[in-house]
Amino acid sequence: MRQTREFLRSLGLPTDDTAATSDKRFPDGAQYRVEIPSTEGPEVLDAVLAEADARGVLVHRISQGSGGMLLTDDELGAMAATAAARSVELSLFARPLAGWDTSAMAVSSGGAPVAAQARGTEQLVHVLEDVRRTAEAGIRSVLITDLGVLKVASAMREAGDLPSDMQFKISVQMGLANPASVRIAEDLGADTYNVPTDLSLGQLAAIRAATDLPLDIYVEAPDDMGGFVRHFEIAEIVRVAAPVYVKFGLRNAPNIYPSGSHLTPTAMALGRERVRRAQLGLGLLQRYAPEAKASSLPADGLAVPALG
Repeated sequence: MRQTREFLRSLGLPTDDTAATSDKRFPDGAQYRVEIPSTEGPEVLDAVLAEADARGVLVHRISQGSGGMLLTDDELGAMAATAAARSVELSLFARPLAGWDTSAMAVSSGGAPVAAQARGTEQLVHVLEDVRRTAEAGIRSVLITDLGVLKVASAMREAGDLPSDMQFKISVQMGLANPASVRIAEDLGADTYNVPTDLSLGQLAAIRAATDLPLDIYVEAPDDMGGFVRHFEIAEIVRVAAPVYVKFGLRNAPNIYPSGSHLTPTAMALGRERVRRAQLGLGLLQRYAPEAKASSLPADGLAVPALG
């Protein structure tokens, strides 16, 4: 294997999965930030931020999974205004994708990876239109799962068709899981990368060695993403993967995508519990790595909505 490892080295890629300490940081020198996902609408956003205040949890990024397409103009505006007032990043999923389309393969036993892809030219256009509408509402971050969407959206940003400060947060559903493939996403214009939920510390460290992108890492994963509860590993994850968004999903919770007003009470309850889980996980981080540094708000590099 020596010859192959040496060729990887010649490409500037790590040659093994050694869990080395990362010396990379966010622009403000911090090692980690906190993300609360699945915040599906203005009421859920308000509930998450109120719970964070009550529990003393500093939240840097709020993300959502149903896409701008399932929010009214007023709802988009309300979420943007709330996040901007708190100097918090707000990131909305770029929808629709094959899993919500008529794709038979997306719902087949072997076709799950297809579900997160844009299917055909028309759906590519639809996803990009969702990104455009989200940007017009002042929101400056979208979750992307498809490499083609990423490439075109990045070109739109470069050409001025999207705001120059628009950020592309790569979703865990893109699924790239090794240093060479994550670097492809970086080269195509990704701004942060959500790695698969099941990577070891060594695998995370290898990806960190290959990219300067902040890594988004589920320390508690939804059931349909593996259901892992990795709270005791948070200190080591921060050590090897900094700069990292510590992302608190929720095990033993219903999948609420696509969400809507019929699910608002459930989404609010799940959001509050994610914040509680964050309090628990961050307590363990403080216990085992009290020197680990978090960003204060406002923070450089956060895609806070731009209003006015």
